[in-house]
This record gives sequence, C-alpha cells and structure tokens, in this order.
Amino acid sequence: MVARSDAIPGPPQMRRRHGSSAPQGPLPQTYQPNPLDSDSPREACGVVGVFAPGDDVANVAYFGLFALQHRGQESAGIATADGRDMVLHTAMGLVAQAFREEDLERLTGHIAIGHTRYSTTGAPRRANAQPIIAHGDNGLTIALGHNGNVINAGPLRTELEEWGANFTGTSDTEVIAEMYAKAPATTWEERSAYCMRKLQGAYSLVIMTKDQLVGVRDPLGIRPLCIGKFGDGYILASESCAIDHVGGEFIREVEPGETIVIDENGMESFMWSGAREKHAMCIFEHIYFARPDSILNGTLSQTTRAEMGAQLAREHPAEADMVIGVPDSAIPHAVGYANEIGIPYGEGLGRNRYVGRTFIQPSQRMRDIGVGMKFNALPDIIAGKRLVVVEDSIVRGTTKSRVVKLLRNAGAAEIHVRIASPPIISTCHFGVDMATVDELIAARKSVDEIKEVIGADSLGYLSVDGLRKSVQAEPGTFCNGCFTGKYPIPVQLEMNKMEFEGVGASND
Repeated sequence: MVARSDAIPGPPQMRRRHGSSAPQGPLPQTYQPNPLDSDSPREACGVVGVFAPGDDVANVAYFGLFALQHRGQESAGIATADGRDMVLHTAMGLVAQAFREEDLERLTGHIAIGHTRYSTTGAPRRANAQPIIAHGDNGLTIALGHNGNVINAGPLRTELEEWGANFTGTSDTEVIAEMYAKAPATTWEERSAYCMRKLQGAYSLVIMTKDQLVGVRDPLGIRPLCIGKFGDGYILASESCAIDHVGGEFIREVEPGETIVIDENGMESFMWSGAREKHAMCIFEHIYFARPDSILNGTLSQTTRAEMGAQLAREHPAEADMVIGVPDSAIPHAVGYANEIGIPYGEGLGRNRYVGRTFIQPSQRMRDIGVGMKFNALPDIIAGKRLVVVEDSIVRGTTKSRVVKLLRNAGAAEIHVRIASPPIISTCHFGVDMATVDELIAARKSVDEIKEVIGADSLGYLSVDGLRKSVQAEPGTFCNGCFTGKYPIPVQLEMNKMEFEGVGASND
C-alpha cells in the first residue's frame, strides 16, 4: 500500500496523515461490497478509545481495531493527542492494510481513538474514512468515530451549513462531528444534551480533544459501547472482546443516553435527562454482529446464540442424522440446536477464512463462483446423511441457495434449513446495510416459496417471540424493526446511503 501525507485546513496544532488504497474516487451508486457477502446483513463500524498516559496508545488502539475487524472492512483510522497536538492517519482497506509500523510511530500521545468502517451513509472512499476532524467556533478541535446511522442527517447538515460548516465528505458521521464541535455549550454534559436533542437514530461515539476522551451512546442504546480499565487509564470499545484483546479489564456497558468523560482527573459520567426508560438495542447484535466472546446486556453472546438455536429446535424440530452450521457466525446457533434436539453436531462445511471484502465490482460470474470461493462441502462427512443446516439469517436468499446446492452435490440425502432469526421483511435504518425492501426475499415471498427458491427440503425460522425469549428481554427493549416493520422511532420508508454524494463534497 502506498501512503502519503496531506495537509488539511484547520488550526496549526492538527496534523493529518493519509494512507491510500483503492478505491480513491467516487463510487457509483450501484457499488456493492464483496459479492460473497451479498446474503448477509452488514454492520456499520467498530470504535475504540484509549486514555492511558505512559502507554503506547496508538498500538493499543490498533490491536483493539483488530478485535473489531468483523464490524467493518472498508477503511480504518486512528487519531492521537498528547495534550497539545493531534495526529490522524486514515486509509482504505483492512486494519492490517491501513497501517505500517512507521504510521503507528507517528501517532504519539496518551489519548487515541480508532475506527474501522463499513459504510451505511456515504460511499466507501477516503474522504469518509474515520476518525473525522471538526473545529468549533470557540477554538475546540475534536476527532470523532461513529458506529450507527443518524436518520435526520440531511436536515441537520443543511442547518450546519447555514452555521458555516464546510463538509468535505458525505457521511452522517461528519454531520455528528460538526454538531458536537459547534454545539452552543461549555461542558460535555451540555454539549451531549444539546446533540442528543437534535440527533435521531443510532450513534455510539468515541470523541477526542487534545486532552480528553469522551464516549457517547444514543438514548435508545441501539449500538453497543462498553468501558474497561486499562492500566492506570481507561478504554472504550464497541465490544468487550476488544478490551479483552488488549489486556484491559471490562467494567461495564455504557448506558443508553450516557456520556463518559475521561481526562487526567479520572472519569465522569452524565446521563441525559431526556433518555427514555425503554431502550432499543439492535437485536442483530445478539444474532450476528457481535463476536461470540463479547458481552451484550450482561450476557456472553455465545451463550445467547446457543439458546437461540435451542429455541429454534423447539419450534422447528427435524428428523435428521447431523446438524451443521454455516461457518462461522451460525456455529453457536447450530450447537444449541443439536444439543436441544439430541442430534450430533458435525462440521459439514469448510470455510476459506482469507476471503474477505473486496472492492471488485460484482459480476454474475463472480456471484456464481462466490460461494465456492468461501465454502467447500466435506463429502466424506455428509454423503448420504439427512442434514439440518443452521444459518443466522436470510437476506436475499442468493447465498443460501448456493450452499444448499453445494451440499446436495456433495451427496447430502436431505437438507432441512433452520434460521436462527425471524424472516427479514423490512430494511434497517440504524446502521445495518441489509438490502432494499424489494431485495428482501421474505418481504415478497412466503416461507414455503423461499424454501423452493433455496432448494431445501424444509425451512423453519425462529419466531419473534422465540427470539425475545432467547435474549431474555421484555417486549420493547430491542429494535426488531427488520422483522416486524415497527421501529422505536418514526422512520422514512427507504434510506439512501448515497444521499450526500454529488452535493459538492470532495471526491478525495
């Protein structure tokens, strides 16, 4: 990867370093990520923040991002501060591609924030890579990383432009950063309260000034954020696994509507007075997004997924010889299913774990060979057997049909597909890039029709009520709008992730 340095407008204490890899220019609105992942929900981002005087915070953030790589693979970045100056490095690609040793050596200081991105608003290009820098009228400079999606970013951007904000990218994150930087406030409690009144949607934030680290979670708690102890300092991360990964000690999850402020005096916490009693964490964090070794709502994700599989077995048992999971995300569900129903669990599919996201434009040929690149059946294990194939979700149905075909070609006698989530009938508005409603197979076809499309002998989905029981949640405590069409706040029917493309933003 070729790296270069670019000067950016702003106060003289700010230095920016960019790495570059394709794609550099604007991408067409038909851009899609890896065709191999076209049938899976795709997350927004992962964030990490470190306040640790005396530690190499850039490397801590770097390894924290490695633990969060599953949440976003399009770009990565780290910003650091030493009490006087800030340094920023961003690049396209995976974390390992975005940073060289010399890049990390330049990121000096005792505070760091890091980000790994999957785009839900704004094209995947360098100008939208995070952290984002914003300057306030009072001399405040912040760096900000965001996981989520703000549904009223359009009118807020217009309002900020009237205030004199100059946008260089096309993401909702830049809107959030400008709002936090320019908020009419003197304290972080006032600043967050002002922004929380204005912002609608999902946002877990890590924010850095020259001498403070700030964490913010939206009042609904849609996206996760947690805090841990790290030596004599603290660490913030999207998931607890990142804290474990760098040798930190998990303390707790950040509460919905909470702002955490960390500086040389320690840690302070502020709750927004307008925070709702009921929350709406994205249920897909439990189903698919979070790593199995992360804690969500006080429970290990692996344990919750096994219970989903067990509940799925109660609702949709099958007579079969073996249960297999589609690697890797569905394996805990499959183990839970097998244990509950009393059928042996086996490894019937191998996976090439080095097939990641690509910026190659998908062709029909790529889609046809895609599953073969990602999965391979194990015929000696599955030949002649009746299989229960457990998967976490079906979005378009394309990948599942190819997996079923792969297993039949390997000699499976019967294939009974079981899905550890309800049918997805509506799109997400809060930070998950799924598909349009027209592309969602369950929005236009019945379960029996989907069974025929994917070529399975039978098909069963976990019910909405069964999913709620599995996560031990009271009604109304999770966002399950993609399964019900009912969202925790009013939304427009369709979101356009390219909303701000072509409105004068930089093509960098």
